[in-house]
Amino acid sequence: MIIPKVIWSKEAGDLPGLILMENLASAVSTTGFDERLGRGIAWLHRKKAEKYGFYHDNYCGTTVQDNTGKDSWSAFFAKNRIGGLIEQIRKLHGMSAEELKVYERLLARIPELLAHETVPSLIHGDLWSGNYMYSAFGPALIDPACYYADREMELGMMKLFGGFPSRVWDAYQEEFPLPAGWEERIRLYQLYHLLNHCLLFGGSYRWQALEIAREYL
Repeated sequence: MIIPKVIWSKEAGDLPGLILMENLASAVSTTGFDERLGRGIAWLHRKKAEKYGFYHDNYCGTTVQDNTGKDSWSAFFAKNRIGGLIEQIRKLHGMSAEELKVYERLLARIPELLAHETVPSLIHGDLWSGNYMYSAFGPALIDPACYYADREMELGMMKLFGGFPSRVWDAYQEEFPLPAGWEERIRLYQLYHLLNHCLLFGGSYRWQALEIAREYL
């Protein structure tokens, strides 16, 4: 798996932040790259940590991700991901009493819904078809929003907007088989990204998110 090297960066201040990265030329031939990508994502997910979260907060789009470490995945997902976004949406766009009630009930159920065994695995965090490329050096991941999570969180985003060939999925399963029940949790994990899109763009994402929330009540 290829990760472009950071050559130079500057934090935001009076001027916008800047980052200069290695240029990755596109591959001429991509034979076998689907399999290499699937296995590469699996290898990424095998990197573990002691807590869920990350060394610092970062961004998913322009939304700050609260990566304060937690021992419990369900607590991290409920507070640092879903709960935090609901509060931001409520403040920025408003939210009806009925919507808030649905999300309050969902947050209360998350410990039950995410009771499966999991460990903190390093994920890309925003892995859709626009954030990987087939470079001249091999499959590459770009524009990450990394943190340590249940690795199934990654798969929710990968399925949300499509763009991953079936061989990617097959190779991942061969390299690092998923536990039973993962497909039943995918929609719940997609809720985070739909809520983030609601916060950033509004529109139909709000109702798509609410539909998923109701599915898990």
